[in-house]
Amino acid sequence: MLERQKIDELISNYSDFKIATICSHSSLQIFRGAREEGIKTIGIVQKNKRKLYESFPYGKPDEFIEVDSYADMPVDELVEKQAIIIPHGSFVEYIGKKFDTLEIPVYGNRASIMWERSREKMFRWLSKAGIKTPKIMTPEEIDRPAMVKFPGAKGGQGYVIVRSEKEFYQNVREKEFMIQEFLIGVRAYPHYFFSPFGKSGYQTKQGHLELLGVDRRVESSADEIGRSIAIGTKPKMAFTVVGNEPMILRESLLSEYMEIGRNISESSFDLFGGMIGPFCVETIITEELEIYAFEISARIVAGTNVYPEGSPYSVFYYNEPMSTGRRIARELKIAAKNKKLAEIVY
Repeated sequence: MLERQKIDELISNYSDFKIATICSHSSLQIFRGAREEGIKTIGIVQKNKRKLYESFPYGKPDEFIEVDSYADMPVDELVEKQAIIIPHGSFVEYIGKKFDTLEIPVYGNRASIMWERSREKMFRWLSKAGIKTPKIMTPEEIDRPAMVKFPGAKGGQGYVIVRSEKEFYQNVREKEFMIQEFLIGVRAYPHYFFSPFGKSGYQTKQGHLELLGVDRRVESSADEIGRSIAIGTKPKMAFTVVGNEPMILRESLLSEYMEIGRNISESSFDLFGGMIGPFCVETIITEELEIYAFEISARIVAGTNVYPEGSPYSVFYYNEPMSTGRRIARELKIAAKNKKLAEIVY
């Protein structure tokens, strides 16, 4: 992990920062949110994608930096332009472990991305937070339907369902994996935002927590399997995420969800110095209304894209449109004004 002192030195030389991110995942929302807060933006884009992003007048960045591969970040050029990186799922997937040592200021605590990237660390985190989770199995323990997941932010692509040790070895060739008990229930993905500066929201030991929205994911054949069975086919269950849908939780569940967010936030400070800004907890709600968490996304998630003008929850915090992208930009602006960027950038 890059020494924090190096980033503090870079930030101390910034006089007018810009927001930068990869043109992918949730970047349109991030660029628009920064525009609404009066902050200039930089889009890191592959040449063949530039035309797409230029076509959105209110979602495009103020300037582009073209790259051949997102794995090769133009670090020196970004620092020269006084950029602060906003990480999203494409950083987890395309940059991987190189992200830990990028010599450029990153919004939030980059250690949280390292904990997200490792499923072993993630479940240690959930355990520390006291959150109920699906059972984790070894191949020899598979005695019920189980989902096999692989490292990275793959949007569910490649995940498989197995029902026995034999099925596991027939279907899985990868060396890195996690086997989770497959629970039946409603999927709900709450979008949280932690601020050490905020005065409103759900209080934690280190600050306040806002619930900026909830979504559910639309997953390839898994969400269409009833239609397929109805016409007499036997499709393979596949979980590739192709989109997101907005969701409203029954109000009686909100208290438990805010406690889940608080516990995950507070335990992050105990484990690795804290998670700053947006994060998402991926959950299943059973018919008994028990909530199980099976993943943490320690940065902005694509599900927030369904709320570019704010959500049915953000309106209870802000009397103006407030997307997660705009909330990030406002937090950085507040920190810069109060000379506290070093507290939320690493």
